Amino acid sequence: MPTEQTSAASKHSWPDLAGRLVTVAERRGHVLPVRVYFEDTDFSGLVYHASYVRWCERGRSDFLRLLGNDHRDLIDGGDGREPAAFVVRRMALEFLKPARIDEVLEVETRVKEIGAAHLVLDQRIRRDGAALFTAEVMVVLVSVSGKPLRIASALKAAFGDGAQMPK
Repeated sequence: MPTEQTSAASKHSWPDLAGRLVTVAERRGHVLPVRVYFEDTDFSGLVYHASYVRWCERGRSDFLRLLGNDHRDLIDGGDGREPAAFVVRRMALEFLKPARIDEVLEVETRVKEIGAAHLVLDQRIRRDGAALFTAEVMVVLVSVSGKPLRIASALKAAFGDGAQMPK
């Protein structure tokens, strides 16, 4: 069973496990590499549609983690904040090209819009630069009781200046 010391050390042993933050066209974003395993495919040998959604979730989670706002901190209510979590409100998905076992893909996540209590994220899964899948995802910050909460100004600032505020 891992100890607290082992867990803390493992955070630094695999620096690329959570992908990396990127800035493109003044927008803060994130790239997460994923390998396609047998479990990600269906009977035809192509990636099963739900795998793309799962990889996007990992991309969103690691994006927040690298910005210093991981899910565990949000739900624990650290720094005197009310315990909260980001929940998906809406997703628009486009399946463009298939992926296959053993391919290495990149999950790109970028902030498209920041509202008082929501984020709209643009996500793309690419293989060698070619888009295979796109998703526009709206997530809302809610308390454990389900009440929408304002996104902290520090988190908004961490996303950078490239995100657009709604009018």
